[in-house]
Amino acid sequence: MKAGHARVLDYVAAVTVTTGGRALPLGGVALPNRRLVLRWLRRQALRLADAHGRSVPPPAPWLGGRDVRPVAFHGSDAPEALRAWAGDRGSQDHALSALESGLPALLTVVDPFVGLRVTLGAWPVDLWGWTAAASAEHPSPRHLRTEGA
Repeated sequence: MKAGHARVLDYVAAVTVTTGGRALPLGGVALPNRRLVLRWLRRQALRLADAHGRSVPPPAPWLGGRDVRPVAFHGSDAPEALRAWAGDRGSQDHALSALESGLPALLTVVDPFVGLRVTLGAWPVDLWGWTAAASAEHPSPRHLRTEGA
């Protein structure tokens, strides 16, 4: 990458937990394509599900420590729902289609015993479009001169 050029990341993904009306982030990433972001979400769903009643699986070296923190589930419904979503081809295709259409892909599972909600989500981010729109609304002042430049 050349100096001065920003790297554009087209998708973000995040996992949050909501309990008692408070949402807390467990982790997130920005990745260059929808397949990678969905791969990350599947991995996090399986990590959260597999950590139920067991030790947390080790972080993936390719993620550089960007795996989410574990959650203590009290029932088995939420971990099983996470595992089912991660392994269901139809759910994955639906999520890819949503992202391709510019829509978010979201999954929320609930641990009804304690009212814990875990949401896995991915969103497309149009950084170039946002930058172009911001530049159009606020043109650079060409008449200003910078001294010493």
